Amino acid sequence: MKIQHIFFDLDNTLWDHRRNAYLTIKELFEKEEITLKYTIGFEQFHSVYHGINEKLWEDIRDGIIDKEYLRKHRFYDTFKHFNVDDEKLSMYFEEHFLDKILNHNELVEGATYILDYLKAKNYILHIISNGFQEVTERKCILSGVDKYFQTITSADAVGVRKPRPEIFEYSLSLSGAQKENSILIGDDWIADVTGAQNFGMEVIFFDALKENRKEEGMKVIQHLLQIKEYL
Repeated sequence: MKIQHIFFDLDNTLWDHRRNAYLTIKELFEKEEITLKYTIGFEQFHSVYHGINEKLWEDIRDGIIDKEYLRKHRFYDTFKHFNVDDEKLSMYFEEHFLDKILNHNELVEGATYILDYLKAKNYILHIISNGFQEVTERKCILSGVDKYFQTITSADAVGVRKPRPEIFEYSLSLSGAQKENSILIGDDWIADVTGAQNFGMEVIFFDALKENRKEEGMKVIQHLLQIKEYL
């Protein structure tokens, strides 16, 4: 069956979460004069934060923790790494981070071009994200990509996250698509690739970090414009 529906992951596939988070944390860090108060360099702080945050998101995806745990711990654990045990400061960072990150809406290189290209070819486009619902929708609106998508599914709306089949099931029923005429494009090997494959849906792995994972017959891109090779 011919592909008609394309499901995109959002963070780090279209919306450049890594870049936007970096800029947001840098602003908070400078505003609070963290280097002056605690002699912590920003690049070092961000590097530790990034590692902790990625691990916590993996734990959320795997059902080990919930989003409240993540919100309480990502900055707290980062500061604690530098021997700053300050719950108030870390919660200040958390609250302002969620608020301010939407001031930065940089997209992954080639995102607007490829969405225009796919739309012009009459594909029906959707979002399926593991992010928080209220944030996912605002990211789409503020970055201007919401107009491309017929449906936007967030994990919160379903109560489960990719790679669980229920979120794919929910998103497909919302869109009126069938797995046979659908494809998912995402950057997370477990959530997106394994999730879609186990669900029985075709997938393109966006290998943005150049992990160079190989699998027989796997469609892989390292830049969004390479989607044109497949669709």
